[in-house]
Amino acid sequence: MVIDHITRAVIYYHLHPGIEVALRYIQTTDFSKLENGQYEIAGEQVFAIVQSYDTKDPSAEKLEAHKKYIDVQYVVSGQEKMGHALLKAQIPSREYQPDNDFMLFDEAPDFFSLITEGMFTIFYPSDLHMPCILHQAPSQVKKVVVKVGVDFIGDDL
Repeated sequence: MVIDHITRAVIYYHLHPGIEVALRYIQTTDFSKLENGQYEIAGEQVFAIVQSYDTKDPSAEKLEAHKKYIDVQYVVSGQEKMGHALLKAQIPSREYQPDNDFMLFDEAPDFFSLITEGMFTIFYPSDLHMPCILHQAPSQVKKVVVKVGVDFIGDDL
């Protein structure tokens, strides 16, 4: 798991070829001109999801995890808290769904981080995360989630 500001993205390029692609995409894209939706970057191996929403109370949310994709989440505007925990021996409350690359867990996060405009997170399959959480009061957020295939080696570009 990584939490940082996009101005420092270059120090994370080496982590995975798809993470470099994702971070460069975030750094070079004007998201004020993009509508909510999905955008192809490198086929099914790297793609972006632009979304806008109101942050939520954590009591109704669950931790999530993925197996096929690494999440690179970037807050374009607004702010939200994200809950975190490491995937150890927890049993999913919602079994893994391969079509959506998604499973849910009932455990509470170990901690929360405040992610503000210009910050990004990287969540690996071993990182449970609970995004979209309010900080003090519900607020509007625009965020980009770049999905990076764990098997991506860069040949798809």
